[in-house]
Amino acid sequence: MSDRRDYYRDPNAPRANSLVPGGSALIVDEHGAILMQRRSDSGNWSLPGGTMEIGETLEQCVVRETKEETGLDIEITGLLGIYTDPDHVIAYTDGEVRQEFNITYYGQVVGGELAVSDESTAVRYLNLGELDRLPVHDTVRLRLQHHAEGRARPFLG
Repeated sequence: MSDRRDYYRDPNAPRANSLVPGGSALIVDEHGAILMQRRSDSGNWSLPGGTMEIGETLEQCVVRETKEETGLDIEITGLLGIYTDPDHVIAYTDGEVRQEFNITYYGQVVGGELAVSDESTAVRYLNLGELDRLPVHDTVRLRLQHHAEGRARPFLG
């Protein structure tokens, strides 16, 4: 059973009561495949990332979370976009209902070894065609679409 439930553009979604800054890394290998993890809490494939801790920048958060979730050391190389859609809320079993707040960076691997964490059941590089057939939340699909479009400027939303 999942300890979270995502609602997206759902009129029956609970009202958000929390806003927590978070970030993700979009990392592409030499073949154009994207580093993804299968989340243990929802079963969806997602970009590595998480929420900020006091005393760190969002960039440091994304580097730390990527290491924790994938075993890889990365450096941030750019910005895909800012995603703060109030129509996307995440309800947790403890009563928190969090409005989406995610900044997705581009990153590149600089070290480490690919590994699964307790937050994921699988970690691997997948191409966009494979991801079309796998469970991926709509908000992550939007980020993947923005990447595939090769935008000259970050998405601001």
